[in-house]
Amino acid sequence: MTSLKRTNSNDKDFQKLVRALDAELAIYNGDQNEFYSQFNTIQDMAHTLVVYNEDLPIGSGAIKPQTDSSMEIKRMYVLPEYRGAGIASQILKELESWSVELGYKSCVLETGKFLKPAVALYQSQGYIVIPNYGQYTHVEESVCFEKRLV
Repeated sequence: MTSLKRTNSNDKDFQKLVRALDAELAIYNGDQNEFYSQFNTIQDMAHTLVVYNEDLPIGSGAIKPQTDSSMEIKRMYVLPEYRGAGIASQILKELESWSVELGYKSCVLETGKFLKPAVALYQSQGYIVIPNYGQYTHVEESVCFEKRLV
């Protein structure tokens, strides 16, 4: 049985999961890792989420304001041995609900084109491809998504 905890970036379980995510992404990103890492700091994130299987932290996600009406989804991660069980969808839905509660109308996000399971997840949850935004505008390996929430 899983449970969700809304927290912030000071949470030790959230930090542990982010370290695991960063280690995995470093392999995928290769020599581009330093570029991506600069946009993935977690300092002072007020809206983070940890998913537990009993007492074990198994997944994470976060949201941060992108515009006045849009939250950006960040730091989505599920431990490899728990993938395929719907945990990522559970995280995504909770982050979307939290965004609506905070008064935001949409969520945006960036992921790597090479992360096929992530791309498939976002598309299956109603996210549509949008032009790359901000720091990702000219990054060919990136794909950006948006979902209108209200």
